[in-house]
Amino acid sequence: MSDGFKHDRRDFMKKGATWLGAGALMAMVDPAIRSGAWAAGSDAPEKTEVKVGFIPLTDCASVVIASVMGFDKKYGIKIVPSKEASWAGVRDKLTNGELDASHVLYGLIYGVQMGIGGPKKDMAVLMNINNNGQAISLSNQLKAKGAVDGASLAALIRKEPREYTFAQTFPTGTHAMWLYYWLGAHGVNPFSDVKNITVPPPQMIANMRVGNMDGFCVGEPWNARAIRDNVGFTVATSQDIWKDHPEKVLGTTAEWVAKHPNTARALIMAVLDASRYIDEMKNRSAVAKIIAEKSYVNTDFDSIEDRMLGQYDNGNGRKWQDANYMKFYNDGAVNFPYLSDGMWFLTQHKRWGLLKEDPDYLAVAKKVNQIELYKQAATQTKTPLPKDAMRSSKLIDGSVWDGKNPKAYAAGFKVKV
Repeated sequence: MSDGFKHDRRDFMKKGATWLGAGALMAMVDPAIRSGAWAAGSDAPEKTEVKVGFIPLTDCASVVIASVMGFDKKYGIKIVPSKEASWAGVRDKLTNGELDASHVLYGLIYGVQMGIGGPKKDMAVLMNINNNGQAISLSNQLKAKGAVDGASLAALIRKEPREYTFAQTFPTGTHAMWLYYWLGAHGVNPFSDVKNITVPPPQMIANMRVGNMDGFCVGEPWNARAIRDNVGFTVATSQDIWKDHPEKVLGTTAEWVAKHPNTARALIMAVLDASRYIDEMKNRSAVAKIIAEKSYVNTDFDSIEDRMLGQYDNGNGRKWQDANYMKFYNDGAVNFPYLSDGMWFLTQHKRWGLLKEDPDYLAVAKKVNQIELYKQAATQTKTPLPKDAMRSSKLIDGSVWDGKNPKAYAAGFKVKV
């Protein structure tokens, strides 16, 4: 048993009163778990109420469902979901301790770790929350000009030069990286050929409606809403860019994990159980109904449900059943915090000039991604584990990312800063 699992007997007695206060919750913990890795309750959660942030997006579902449906109780904690207004707000509340953890952009955690655009702080990725399910939307005005895919958009930008503006949700985040990668794959430099701005997800539709942007990259349901509100159409999904890409993570600070390892493990287990539940298609409509509520995403049920079921309509005459829809579990393949996933965001930060020098890519990923803690949680929840902490993927431009030579990969793109 590792040191992280042990408690000194005297410390156990001293903390007994605190833990007894959590008795009602601990009584619900699966006896097999209590008598297994955490003998005699000696690894009870250090805190039982866990404030977890989220942004109103479809992929906040596993955090919300873990709380609403009581998956957290099994592990002796109570998740308190906290609706946040922007990713910058999530970053600030994580780093100052107002939030224990959050549904958060993968690249944001790495951006804070590296001190990009703000104070540097050691961060932690507990698990991956979802794959796929984001998209890039273009305005109807661009569609009227014939820009209906990447090639025709690039041609329009060359033919009719002006200040084309594209929005993402956070400078180091996933949506920024999907947008930049997609533009770059079509020969458009997101920093010199167009202007890019940062807009919180729920504000995308209003900003496009008044003409503040020509396109945006965001999570669902806001791409589906752009079509319903007749302000834009889906030009590409994020799974078109990278099938089964990493997206949101359950993130926190390294300091919080060090102080609350048992709580962190319990939190991972609760979210894993919720993720497994959501990925049963028979449950998805009910999940969509819950997260559409005002307390969570605050939108119409249909805008969430269709794409959660993989039923896509791009708003430009194409409808299809997408096999690579938003997945939350996929037999555990979604949730493992692959080192190569974290490293990929660093390569893109370097590509676009957000990092001036190449970091030690692998060392940073090993520091941030809490693989051992995740493995403990996965074992307890019977979640399958991969054989390797690295994985290989082919992206939209044909390049293969496997984490083996990140410095060469970051430098090897034709379109870069």
